[in-house]
Amino acid sequence: MAFSLDVVNFGVPEPASAREFYAATLSPTVEDHDRYVDLDLNGAGHLALYDVEALAAEVGAGSEPVAAGFRGYVMTFIVNQPTEVRSAVDTAVRGGAELLKPAKKALFGAFSGVYRTPDGAVWKVAAATSKDKGPATGPAVPTETSALLGVADMKAAKAFYEALGMRTDRDYKHYADFHPGPGACRLGLMPRRTLAKDVGVEDGDAGGFPAVVLHHRAASREEVDATLKAATAHGGRAAGGARESADGYAAHFTDPDGFPWKVTAA
Repeated sequence: MAFSLDVVNFGVPEPASAREFYAATLSPTVEDHDRYVDLDLNGAGHLALYDVEALAAEVGAGSEPVAAGFRGYVMTFIVNQPTEVRSAVDTAVRGGAELLKPAKKALFGAFSGVYRTPDGAVWKVAAATSKDKGPATGPAVPTETSALLGVADMKAAKAFYEALGMRTDRDYKHYADFHPGPGACRLGLMPRRTLAKDVGVEDGDAGGFPAVVLHHRAASREEVDATLKAATAHGGRAAGGARESADGYAAHFTDPDGFPWKVTAA
């Protein structure tokens, strides 16, 4: 059983405004649906924008307030050179984002900047080099996206995702990630406090619904059932059993650190 992060679903208070913001900052292919907006990052992952109250209700968190402050995760995207990092950060700030760290040279020759979107998600944009290869030819386009989860126990979190079928790529003391599926987002793990420090935010326990649901698209109903069984056997918590939904046959659970997931089979 393979497992991948196929879509990152964001709960936003104003979907129309969020649609405009993400279209400007990530250069996606945008497709509007009745319940959500699909953002195809052209081979570098998928995002979806939902009304935050509807998304919370879907995963059984409808009675929880939306988390204030740091929500425990950071989205990242990679671009080719520093001028694209600056362009992406500047575009985000013009669109209403809060600048958390200005675009500048980082450790080991990389270049990065961090902002918080108007709907509260923290994003880090980075290039692997601190030297431009040439002038920017257009809007920054992600070459890879990742969801970094702040966890309490790296060993336990890594074991949980391996039990779901993920294959570890890099594994260090304060960072681990998994091989992404084709066109999917990369999933990474960091100690929560380390992750908060990296992006320049306070590590207070925000509590409440994190306004994000991670989504795996399964190949069959049997895979949905097997994934839910593996999740609950390795420290996750099911939000009810698998059932029919607007997305097909679906199951919802949280990982050991409380991050919500849904697994669907069309």
